[in-house]
Amino acid sequence: MKLWGGRFSKETDSLVDDFNSSIRFDARMYRQDIEGSIAHATMLGKQEIIPYENSVLIVKTLNEILADIEDGKVEFSVDAEDIHMNIEKLLIERIGDVGKQLHTGRSRNDQVALDLRLYLREQCDEICDMLMELTKTLKALASKNISVIMPGYTHLQKAQPILFSHHLLAYLEMYKRDVSRLRECRERLNISPLGSGALAGTTYPLDREYVAEMLNMDGVTVNSLDGVSDRDFAIEVCFVMSVIMMHTSRFAEEIILWSSNEFGFVELDDAFSTGSSIMPQKKNPDVAELARGKTGRVYGDLIALLTVMKGLPLAYNKDMQEDKEQVFDAIDTVKMTLPVFTKMLDTMTVNSEKMRSAALKGFTNATDAADYLVKKGMPFRDAHKVIGEIVAYCIKNNKAIEEMSIGEFKSFSELFENDIYEAVSLENCVDLRDVTGGTATNQVKQQL
Repeated sequence: MKLWGGRFSKETDSLVDDFNSSIRFDARMYRQDIEGSIAHATMLGKQEIIPYENSVLIVKTLNEILADIEDGKVEFSVDAEDIHMNIEKLLIERIGDVGKQLHTGRSRNDQVALDLRLYLREQCDEICDMLMELTKTLKALASKNISVIMPGYTHLQKAQPILFSHHLLAYLEMYKRDVSRLRECRERLNISPLGSGALAGTTYPLDREYVAEMLNMDGVTVNSLDGVSDRDFAIEVCFVMSVIMMHTSRFAEEIILWSSNEFGFVELDDAFSTGSSIMPQKKNPDVAELARGKTGRVYGDLIALLTVMKGLPLAYNKDMQEDKEQVFDAIDTVKMTLPVFTKMLDTMTVNSEKMRSAALKGFTNATDAADYLVKKGMPFRDAHKVIGEIVAYCIKNNKAIEEMSIGEFKSFSELFENDIYEAVSLENCVDLRDVTGGTATNQVKQQL
């Protein structure tokens, strides 16, 4: 008989048990469920809602159950539906009627909301640590290659020369924002719903704040309906996971391009590449490609969870059981991706000569040539036109701007002097962009 079966005259169909059960995926919250139950039982004893000695026995037995689970001595039952009922069933089997007192003043509705918040709090901390490792790797890679010049792109067309280190630090900024989002998300979810009951609170004199304090939570929910039916925090976690993956996917796309023969900017370590079953010459960037591909999966988790919640009336509905698989999958995917992506970057070889050569060949110094004329007194729009004509001339004659003779320069404008060659040198083009956030070496050092 189910722990809730008093009202029913027959057992649920086995198909219903399988369909209704969530133990196959919510078993991962066993520790959070036990921690929440220990706090609840301790409070029940403190408030004299149940005898103090009974609360002590419950807490002692819950700790024993936790140890047995972690030692692999416990097998969860589908018949008990979920992790909450499995733990309570084990408790009752061990201490009898005393175990039945644990659920006093509590519903599975506020219990599951608490467990999920505790679990996601822990996951936010773990992923935050992974992001910090990734940012350290990016910082080290940028520091090691601080003077390497590469072409910067817009529309995937060569635009202006930039430092490779500056490019890397752009992603570091993205991941810093992700860390900030995670911390803010953690702060919002670290509120205890326990005491909301099924939906309306409880008649027992619970000390909700005491339970929250025991669980290192920052407060309690102030509306019982919202306490049991809110899943904003899970949606927000899925959103942050999606943004992390989006940033990683953008970076992965560039790694894929850079490691191709056409670019040749980087070479991935053999340990983080794969080969072809038919083409012996291939070295494939599968780590980066999978990171890019798995991003769509995490987006799907977010959209699925938003869709589950979009039409639900207050308060709890069984639809909300579908929240866990989505947010768990999003978290698992990010936790699988970040460490391997970090190591891939850490072991990557940078081809500085290829990067510099690409910057030289793409007219990335054209803007600086226009700025040169502006500094000589020519209006910018006129300077833009003159340099455009020079680029067209260079393309026709298969040469770079800096390869033109001074006579060729003067055929376009008498303002050109020999100092044009210094003005269009890659180092000058980079280091003169010495504004806050710019690509100049001085600015990159400040960013680092």
